[in-house]
Amino acid sequence: MSVTEQARRARDAANALAVATRTAKDAALAAMADALVARTPEILAANTADLAAGRAAGLTAAVLDRLALDEGRVAGIADALRQMAALPDPVGEVVRGSTLPNGLELRQIRVPFGVVGIVYEARPNVTVDAAGICLKSGNAALLRGSSSAAHSNAALVAVLRDAVASTGLPADAVQLLDAASRDSVKELMRARGLVDVLIPRGGAALIRTVVEESTVPVIETGVGNCHVYVDAAADVAKAVAVTLNAKTQRLSTCNTAESLLVHAGIADTFLPPVLEAFAEAGVTVHGDERVAAHSAAVVPATEEDFATEYLSADISVAVVDSLDAAVAHIRRYGTGHTEAIVTESTTAARDFVARVDAAAVMVNASTRFTDGGEFGFGAEIGISTQKLHARGPMGLPELTSTKYVVTGDGHLRG
Repeated sequence: MSVTEQARRARDAANALAVATRTAKDAALAAMADALVARTPEILAANTADLAAGRAAGLTAAVLDRLALDEGRVAGIADALRQMAALPDPVGEVVRGSTLPNGLELRQIRVPFGVVGIVYEARPNVTVDAAGICLKSGNAALLRGSSSAAHSNAALVAVLRDAVASTGLPADAVQLLDAASRDSVKELMRARGLVDVLIPRGGAALIRTVVEESTVPVIETGVGNCHVYVDAAADVAKAVAVTLNAKTQRLSTCNTAESLLVHAGIADTFLPPVLEAFAEAGVTVHGDERVAAHSAAVVPATEEDFATEYLSADISVAVVDSLDAAVAHIRRYGTGHTEAIVTESTTAARDFVARVDAAAVMVNASTRFTDGGEFGFGAEIGISTQKLHARGPMGLPELTSTKYVVTGDGHLRG
């Protein structure tokens, strides 16, 4: 089936979803969750095939980690759907309303986008998250995953479509595009008028291609070169703990810290324990000369290191002479995703928050908290690093647009 035909079927499904009740949508989400758990063996069998092919193709450990599923991960994905069902339905929410001086009643309400296309790499969980969040917000989802996850995605979508249909909603609310052909991506990017918005999730090259070549409006999710800045007024033990969690809690995510900046005033106290902690965790430190002076294990950092989203057990580290220098470094190398400061100074924290331009800024907390689930949004569609139409973790409200409803009583404009 062509992408155009799938998009037409998605639009028909979107028309039905737009008027579906919250009860109907939540029932579908619950059925999807139950089906994932009940059919876990077939999902894991498909995932095993993808992992075997990935190892044979030489995929990195980080990519294989993103690709891997087990019973616990499948259960977690199902739980995210149940949590989503418990969230308020954004469709129909009144954003603002008033009675105009002429007596007209004005309401701005949330409405679904319609058909949402998602292009993503490796992560099978995105298949379920995207399908669920689109359905809850009244949108039909066209999913184009990577060939590395083709078996897993096909199994997941088969389960989800059966579950949705069992509740009376259209199965075409969730469709998977062919991952074997690059033409499917090109067709999706050119399906303006059938697809309302396109969301890319993955590496810098994928995102850049979609942003630059799509005629469909794009919400850009970005690369995460996230920084932790340890201020002169930081508590050393707290700073070590936050930094280690930000880097090592999970290496392959976009909210993992890739760069560490240390104020010169605390470097001699902070660097020895954090470098030791990194060594114990198997993290390779790419540091400047002042960092290297504290450990022979430090690899000299290059310009490229400071600009790299590693997604691996590597981190770039630099000593800076001031908060101003830290902010300047972040402005140069950061990607607008998540930046963190560790400090006991309220003044420094406020200054950092005000001057750093990012979707999320953490104060004395790990960068790993930039996540729709952690923010209480349920499963997210992605983390937007642009400023229109959404920024940061995109939950249910971010998958809607608005329209104005104006109610009069024979009102005429003079």
